Amino acid sequence: MTESKSLILGCAGHSLSREEIRFYRGECPWGFILFARNISEPEQIRDLVASMRDCVGREDAPVFIDQEGGRVQRLRPPLAPNYPPAAAVGEIYRRDREAGLRAAWLHGRMHAFDLARYGISADCLPVLDVPVEGASDVIGQRAYGRDPEAVAALGRASAEGLMAGGLLPVMKHIPGHGRASADTHFELPTVHASFDALRRHDFAPFTALNDLPAAMTAHVVFSAIDPAGPATTSGKVVEEVIRGEIGFDGLLISDDISMKALSGDFGAKAAAILAAGVDIVLHCNGVMEEMTAAAAKAKALEGAARRRADSAMAVIGAKNEGAEDELRAEFAEYFAAVA
Repeated sequence: MTESKSLILGCAGHSLSREEIRFYRGECPWGFILFARNISEPEQIRDLVASMRDCVGREDAPVFIDQEGGRVQRLRPPLAPNYPPAAAVGEIYRRDREAGLRAAWLHGRMHAFDLARYGISADCLPVLDVPVEGASDVIGQRAYGRDPEAVAALGRASAEGLMAGGLLPVMKHIPGHGRASADTHFELPTVHASFDALRRHDFAPFTALNDLPAAMTAHVVFSAIDPAGPATTSGKVVEEVIRGEIGFDGLLISDDISMKALSGDFGAKAAAILAAGVDIVLHCNGVMEEMTAAAAKAKALEGAARRRADSAMAVIGAKNEGAEDELRAEFAEYFAAVA
């Protein structure tokens, strides 16, 4: 079997096409990601996850999903309950710190129960972005609040809840998306705050959680650091800020390169991301032509990137804490609105 490439890839539908199977077998991405278009019913999800892993010859190949709660939630009833957004957790925390921390842990633990039963092994959570007045609402309710210390505390609890259920948490969007004035799904925003302001506000939750195993980058330009390009493709941001100032030495995954924020062809995007020091290129939309171009420029997962990937993998399945019925009943006491 070919050595894993520094890629996480999506697929087009509910099952893999013959073309996708041939492609994944040939390119051997390190992991995969699921979206709502890939999900219909329980056995279908399990079969799709198993077929992805079969293509790369690794039963433990990580399968990611964005399951935050609120408007960013790929599994919906009856596959999983509708969960409140992070902002609702933050509201509990503002009233009662200890209750908020417990609610955040339970929030993560509930996701872990839901995802593990389908074979999904990683959740792109917690969101550690800290919005400011006037920013785009692309983060909005996805954030725990506007206080960096509260965001860090609740993000830590949520990540620990995921890990208590054997799920890999992926904090996002490092080094911070909260000030972005545009939605990076459609355009590239530039943040003009000073480095000191960024350090105190935007970077702070990531610094506090720099020991977590994985993080996803922000498609945001920080003019005080590197006005020439977004964090995802900036060696200066990756080395000086993410690895240096923030002190994060975990697995660094790009945000989705099929988003409109990044310019250029997909091969060029993938090459620039890896050259900047990001460990893994993420491509989500399942478009074969784009995946093929990205894969052509991807490289074998080796060296420091392999070490970080292996450390992240060690979290998956490592724990299975708590009785589900009891924890769901406790969770319901905090969030009566959950379906």
